[in-house]
Parts: sequence; C-alpha cells; structure tokens
Amino acid sequence: MQIIKCSCFYTTEVNRSKFIVHLVPISEYGGLQKRLKAEHPKANHVIYALRYLNEFDQVVENSSDDGEPKGCAGVPALNVLRGEELINCAVLIVRYFGGIKLGTAGMARAYALAVKNVLTEANFVHYEKEVKHSFSTPYSGVDKTLYRLKKLGITQYERDFGVDSVMWGIIGSEDKIEKFKKLQVG
Repeated sequence: MQIIKCSCFYTTEVNRSKFIVHLVPISEYGGLQKRLKAEHPKANHVIYALRYLNEFDQVVENSSDDGEPKGCAGVPALNVLRGEELINCAVLIVRYFGGIKLGTAGMARAYALAVKNVLTEANFVHYEKEVKHSFSTPYSGVDKTLYRLKKLGITQYERDFGVDSVMWGIIGSEDKIEKFKKLQVG
C-alpha cells in the first residue's frame, strides 16, 4: 500500500470538458469539496473518491458522483486509487462541461484518465503502520536515547521530565520501534 506525501492537482481536457483534479492526503479532505464548489461556482460537478484505513486497519472507501450519471464518475476514480493501492487519500474532481456529451462509458474513461494524470504529479511513499511506545530513562540516558532515535529515523517523540527519570513516548513504524527496543535492552 502507498500514501501520498503532499497534495497536488492536474487539469485534463477531454472533448472540451475540463477536469481539474485535486489529490490530497485524507487529513486535508474535510471541507475541501465545499471549498472547491465555492471556488468554481460555474462548474457542473465536484465528485470525489477516497480510501483510508480506520482504527481497525480496515480499508474504508467512499465515492460520490455529485449529479453525474450513477457510477460514471466516483467509481472510476475510486478504481484508479484501488489499482495504485493508495490509502489515506482523497481525489476530488471539478468538471466543467465543454458542450460535447461524453456518454456514460466516455465519462467513466475521462474521469479515470483525469485521476491517472494527477498521479503522475504525486510523490508516493510506502505505507508503514505506526505504533506508540512508552518507556523511561534516567537523566543520564537522555543523550544516548536521542542518539538512538535519530539513528533509527524516529522523529516523533515526547518527553516528560519527572523528579527521578524522563518518561518518553515515541511513535514510529513497527519495524523501527522493534529495533529501538532491541537497542534499548542491549
């Protein structure tokens, strides 16, 4: 599975219809459809497709045709995301009608092409599940712990300086956390 590093957009034209595609991390999705409709009041449709992992590590998918014929817009866009094994992202497509009817099959191909085109602009990263780990160290072990975290590429951490020791909370991939635990014991 893959995720995208940052949002990107691309415009595709099919038979004078314009498809403005926004590919965003799922964290940026909330309210974006409403904002795009406000930015593009003359656009005919703003469809979306999204995929993300829920708290049980299940892939949740959803799509909307936003007034296009059923299954001709959101589902083809979602199928491209599925094919690329993308998760934790959403694609929103603003469509301006160009005056030439595409038909249902042509519309499905156009929406799929628009999503494929935006993917050429995206930076993908292999998805790694992140886990949390808590532990404590004496004050004398702070520098050594920071060195180990940096060496493993674990950049998300919190420290709580207590009376006798430092409580740590770190977040990283399962693999990095396991390596850290082995270094900590050794």
